[in-house]
Amino acid sequence: MGRATRVDIGDMVYHVLNRANFRSQLFSQDKHYREFIDILEEALELEPMRILSYCLMPNHWHLVLYPKNDGDLSRFMHRITLTHTQRYHAKTKTIGYGHIYQGRYKSILVEQDRHFWTLVRYVERNAKRAGLVKNVEDWKWSSIHARLKGNEKQKKLLSRWPVEEPSDYVDWINQSEPKEEIENIRYTIKRNRPYGSELWVEKTVKKFSLESTMQDPWRPSIKKGT
Repeated sequence: MGRATRVDIGDMVYHVLNRANFRSQLFSQDKHYREFIDILEEALELEPMRILSYCLMPNHWHLVLYPKNDGDLSRFMHRITLTHTQRYHAKTKTIGYGHIYQGRYKSILVEQDRHFWTLVRYVERNAKRAGLVKNVEDWKWSSIHARLKGNEKQKKLLSRWPVEEPSDYVDWINQSEPKEEIENIRYTIKRNRPYGSELWVEKTVKKFSLESTMQDPWRPSIKKGT
């Protein structure tokens, strides 16, 4: 998980993401998004992984993954990023012109409770938050679209959640998140810090020696309701 953390264990949920280098675009046409989905499908045939949620955006992507065994995450992500990089350079004739990603993907541990719902909502709301669609489920390159409007092949890409989906999930996900909620998730991304309740984070940090993710005395305070 970046330079600060190297956890790769099974039966834990991870928020995984990466961005294009130099703020460039990874996906500028529908076929580019489809090609990345194809890569996910190909990787699943070779490396075991449970994909719980995803959202592809023009210059970055989010995955919520649930590996079964130790080491599965690294193998799955290595195959995805390597394949995507090779095909991107081949199609754009940019082989030898540098990296397409900012760096190694980030992966953040997520507690399997209401924090999981909150994290998935953050991921699946990306396109609506950016003003690309009116309703979250209308973004074709996201897991919520696949679950609600996708064909059997698209639905097959996704695995069952480790927690039950809220009965009002579609209505809930289309409601704006509190600013504090968004900032807290973005902060975990910045620090590679586990995302969950205070007690769970404390236990997880100790268990996996992630103390470096907690060391940031310059973090600005976030006021509720702002």
